[in-house]
Amino acid sequence: MASELKKKAFWRAVIAEFLAMIMFVFISIGAALGFNFPIQDKTNETAGRTQDIVKVSLAFGLSIATMAQSVGHISGAHLNPAVTLGCLLSCQISILKAVMYIIAQCLGAVVATAILSGITSNLEGNTLGLNGLSDGVTAGQGLGVEIMVTFQLVLCVVAVTDRRRHDISGSVPLAIGLSVALGHLIAIDYTGCGMNPARSFGSAVVAKNFQYHWIFWVGPMIGGAAAAIIYDFILAPRTSDLTDRLKVWTNGQVEEYELDGEDNARMEMKPK
Repeated sequence: MASELKKKAFWRAVIAEFLAMIMFVFISIGAALGFNFPIQDKTNETAGRTQDIVKVSLAFGLSIATMAQSVGHISGAHLNPAVTLGCLLSCQISILKAVMYIIAQCLGAVVATAILSGITSNLEGNTLGLNGLSDGVTAGQGLGVEIMVTFQLVLCVVAVTDRRRHDISGSVPLAIGLSVALGHLIAIDYTGCGMNPARSFGSAVVAKNFQYHWIFWVGPMIGGAAAAIIYDFILAPRTSDLTDRLKVWTNGQVEEYELDGEDNARMEMKPK
């Protein structure tokens, strides 16, 4: 693990996660807060606006797609601890890099939310995009929603970034961005759509409100882990022994996956 800390590429990747997270949270949460500001109509009278769920969902999805296109070649553009956990379980990154990514993501979310707090300081009762449960939604139900929407996101991520595939002709960042937008279209009405523990953490820290915050860590982490495990061991299985996996988790080796057999039914994982 110590050898990774000496590599410039490692620290560039961590910094990329931090900076991209700032931009992602600023754009997405900023879009969600914008409706609170009154606008003037033709009679110069101010009129309130209602939240546009489609607008907010697209802001989240397109910002993720943009950041993925911008820093994906540097860090992989995880921008989400649940995605990082999924990549860790599928042996794409080391444990050290996963920990550093999650720290960078959380710090980036806090910085972005703090900036938004200054910009929107005139708003009364400003929750800064704080996630919570809608009326009538229990903690268990909210947890279930978060598990499901994060499952579909991480499943999309591990599938479209699988280097064994040669059938993907479209944009990978756009596919991931659309998955994020889809999750928000589903979950905003129930939980405000966490799906990203770091993004939820930033709002909770700056707003100083951690009520039900555990849901927005436990749910996405369970969903992300389940998606990675199901993809790797059931949907598109890879054969590898524990030694190979430990090498990746400790040394940060990038995996090369090759077909094992003519029927493509089994995959062999071989570290460089």
